Amino acid sequence: MSALSTQDPALFAMIRAEEAYQKSTIRLIASENYASKAVLEASGSVFANKYSEGYAGARYYQGQVNCDAVELLAIERAKKLFGAEHVNVQPYSGSPANLAVYFAFCQPGDTILGLNLSHGGHLTHGSKASLTGKWLKGVHYSLDEKTGLINYDEVRSLALEHKPKLLIAGHSAYPRQLDFARFRAIADECGALLFVDMAHISGLVAGGAHPSPIPYADVVTTTTHKTLRGPRGAMILCKEVHAKAIDKAVFPGLQGGPHNATTAALAVALKEALEPSFRTYAANVVANAKTLAAALTKRGFNLISGGTDNHLMLIDLNNKGVSGKIAATALEKAGIVLNYNTVPGETRKASDPSGIRLGTPAVTSRGFGAPEMEKIATWIDRALKAAEDEAELGKINAEVAALCAKFPVPGLD
Repeated sequence: MSALSTQDPALFAMIRAEEAYQKSTIRLIASENYASKAVLEASGSVFANKYSEGYAGARYYQGQVNCDAVELLAIERAKKLFGAEHVNVQPYSGSPANLAVYFAFCQPGDTILGLNLSHGGHLTHGSKASLTGKWLKGVHYSLDEKTGLINYDEVRSLALEHKPKLLIAGHSAYPRQLDFARFRAIADECGALLFVDMAHISGLVAGGAHPSPIPYADVVTTTTHKTLRGPRGAMILCKEVHAKAIDKAVFPGLQGGPHNATTAALAVALKEALEPSFRTYAANVVANAKTLAAALTKRGFNLISGGTDNHLMLIDLNNKGVSGKIAATALEKAGIVLNYNTVPGETRKASDPSGIRLGTPAVTSRGFGAPEMEKIATWIDRALKAAEDEAELGKINAEVAALCAKFPVPGLD
């Protein structure tokens, strides 16, 4: 970054500070990961200079021969990786990708059925806080109060009652595998299209560590970072019969020119995901999550659903006498970065809820294994017991940094 360091030393210093921060802390944000050096290089390539409204072979700008090649390569690799009939790699992020699905299949006022936000769903699944809940009628299913699992009987009952245009299977904080075959049966019974938002689990699907929704869903969206370890972007995968509607919804429906540098970086990430080592990574993400979940449970933490089948955990801290925001703040001071989160049956405000969410994609990419999961559980326990003890949190922070120094950061070291 010699040019940047000379032209804008202030910003250059901020970038270096963030690099140091990512190296010295344990990142348990379930939606974050480390992209490879190759992905980062493609993200900052000369394709950032190009404007490419339209699709490969049908652009509204000249000079697209290389942009077309990049986009077609990303599509080819995505189809191969996921077994999809059609793929659109242009959405800017996960939320716009979901909006494109609604634009393709719904009219204002249509009903959609998804997981309740406070039970692990996503804002774009019909929450009133989102445009999706204002433009569409959002109906929501919940987790079983006793088991913390999706109540598929309730899903079916609500689907038959409300006859949604789209039945949504997907989440941002649900720690168990989704039964796509069951969702498909419910969608068929009520006459809905099945829409799967696999943003959180796409890397696990690609690596064979989670069942794939592709054989069951009419349309699937995913972000391209999180467990997939690519750039910040999104894809829509669908049956060929829906290809025209999806492509038209993305462009010109919701956006103009795609971010070509992001598409190039995505092509790199998809190539990496097709390699055998990615399957090992995906399996290790789940193994680490299970180990960490067991270690936290042993220390008295209340995990929603009792554990995890994927990359994330949701913890209700009511029995620990500390709120989610206070816990997340204390842990950050201790060098452990995660987010506060609502839990099923939430009684507190969303800005200071009862729970925390944590995941293992980033630490797994870094090379952490079972011994490190045990250490992390110990540090979390210590930090929350000393949430207002700055000296103790500082001591943990130093121990965390010492461990992190032993594990190179993908893309940075």
